[in-house]
Amino acid sequence: MTGAVGTVIRDGLAGARAGRLTQALGLWAFTRVLILLTVFKVVVIPGPDVTSDVEEIYQGWYEVLRTGTYPLDDVTWQYPPAAALAILSPALLPFLGYSAAFFVLALCCDALVFGLLTYAGRRPGRSTRGAWLWLAGVPLLGPTAYSRYDLMVTAVAVAGLLAAVRSPAVLGALAGFGATLKVWPILLLAGAARGRAAFRSVASAAGTGAGVLLACGLAAPGALAFLGFQRDRGTEIESLGALPFHVARHFGWPGEARMNYGSIEFLGPGVKTVSTLAMLLTVASFGWLLVWWFRARRRTTSTTADAAFVALLLFTTTSRVISPQYMIWLVGLAAVCLAYRSTRMRRPAHLVLWATAVTQFEFPVWFSHVGDSDPLGVGLLLIRNALLVAATVSACRILWRQTVTEPRLEAAAAPVRLPAQAGAQGDRERDRVSVSS
Repeated sequence: MTGAVGTVIRDGLAGARAGRLTQALGLWAFTRVLILLTVFKVVVIPGPDVTSDVEEIYQGWYEVLRTGTYPLDDVTWQYPPAAALAILSPALLPFLGYSAAFFVLALCCDALVFGLLTYAGRRPGRSTRGAWLWLAGVPLLGPTAYSRYDLMVTAVAVAGLLAAVRSPAVLGALAGFGATLKVWPILLLAGAARGRAAFRSVASAAGTGAGVLLACGLAAPGALAFLGFQRDRGTEIESLGALPFHVARHFGWPGEARMNYGSIEFLGPGVKTVSTLAMLLTVASFGWLLVWWFRARRRTTSTTADAAFVALLLFTTTSRVISPQYMIWLVGLAAVCLAYRSTRMRRPAHLVLWATAVTQFEFPVWFSHVGDSDPLGVGLLLIRNALLVAATVSACRILWRQTVTEPRLEAAAAPVRLPAQAGAQGDRERDRVSVSS
């Protein structure tokens, strides 16, 4: 009778899980069809055309890369050399035009991430909350998610983090490869456990990254040209540091906002100082991460993902550039955190989700208002960036409390036995054994 009841319960749970999975797949398909309708311009989103980067910039790079060289004369090429693989990837679908092939490949990477999160979430100690967060986050960003190659990079990062518990070497290899695509995936190593695991991760990342850089350098000239172009960037109008200039424009600030190095940046008095401060903040935040790494006393199954999420939040909020597509990075790493039941990153993850929703209104819907620094544009930026700052502060506090503060308090609260007390207790134990004998 008990066995039959157990079978019924198990069958019921399996049926419920299957029902939720079917529902999730249906919602994923529906929302992704909506994104495809926007990038193929069947449904037109107000604001600038977000697909122009693919149709003009990416395709232009594609034509140059096919000649066997990097875009040496184009200052908008600000990406590590393996980014060429993403730009050339539409050649895998020669029966489609460049833009169409790029969007289809973005859809495939989206499906891969969703599949990985769903599969991981059904294992013991895991949760499908991560898959649901990804399901919601991508459409909240709108057509921008499929119109940049950042989704492809995020897929590499998600795969690496999900593999971290079982194989630090795989984490390192994918972090190293991801860094040659767009630098930031190297932050996946921020949460590597001290000792052999950290050594294996870092060694694997260094070996993979060096191998890819060498191969790219041998394959085409100009593989490292991006370093000079990236160094010369200023303060982009959507960044946290840009907010003072948006306000200052209403009080006679003589600077301007115009296209510079591939994005709209502020140029004028004080901009260089703010850009320098942003870089100093980034260095300081990474210093805090290093202190955390040495002081952390407790690890859970989610610590590697949690620390990578915190590192990326710090990197993003202190950056001179917070482009809309950066949100897909944060959504991906937040989703990996929520795939573990042991994580406490729910609040920061939900704040990132809200920030992603606001981002679509900031760009592309009302981007003209941002460019004009009018109250609507400044208000949207203020809300989005405030949400990112709140997520960052919250995530840092949670990580520190869970891995540093709580273990220290527990150790301090544990009773301390003096040698004499320990000896007396041992005598009492022996007496009890003697009596019972």
